[in-house]
Amino acid sequence: MKWNAELYDQKHAFVYQFGENVLETLDAKKGEHILDIGCGTGYLTQQIQNAGAIVKGTDYSPDMIAQAKASYPGVAFEVADASKFDEADKYDAVFSNAVLHWVKNQDGMMDSVYKSLKPGGRFVAEMGGKGNVGKLIAATKQVLEQRGYHKQAKTQVWYFPSLGEYASRLEAHGFRVTYAVHFDRKTPLQDGDQGVAKWITMFAPLYLVGVPAEEKQEMLKEVTALLEPHYNENGQWYADYKRLRFIAVKEI
Repeated sequence: MKWNAELYDQKHAFVYQFGENVLETLDAKKGEHILDIGCGTGYLTQQIQNAGAIVKGTDYSPDMIAQAKASYPGVAFEVADASKFDEADKYDAVFSNAVLHWVKNQDGMMDSVYKSLKPGGRFVAEMGGKGNVGKLIAATKQVLEQRGYHKQAKTQVWYFPSLGEYASRLEAHGFRVTYAVHFDRKTPLQDGDQGVAKWITMFAPLYLVGVPAEEKQEMLKEVTALLEPHYNENGQWYADYKRLRFIAVKEI
């Protein structure tokens, strides 16, 4: 999946704006070495550096990293795969916001994070949790099935785990989970009744692979109509986000 870094910054800034709250959980200290995996266009990475930490941001998307370097030339960024990287024993903390649910190889990611942390180092992250955008996924799959796109309807775009499932997985990789919470956070969509279509186009184009352009627009309108009773609150549209936030410590 190819990311549009400019569209991400212009229309989906809520991803990093909500992430500022996760930075309080990270609680970066002056002089700490911190790795931000899946840093996107770099806004939160720069905030971590502003706190006095020595930080590096990585992302799988070259376009995102190019945008990050252009926006924050004083911060270190590089292209890297979150599911397989080698940064042995370098970091006091590894941070991630709104990224881990995209990672297909969760075991590889957890192994890489564990190896990259100093003994006693912490892994602090927020990601989509069980039930995240559940109504949107159900509506999209309903429209795909009705129009005969059965293969697309079976597409697994993300991994949204429960708290217990993910905590157990972290523990299996040697982490001690010291904090974990699963919570609802309805998230505003921009551009009114166009917001659903723009969200799917940005974050879930895999559902529409192979669908002709004209039919795609019709389908997005149908999905929007199904979601309106749930998403439209007096003209402001909200997506049904559910988040999982945790702190996991590398056992000494």
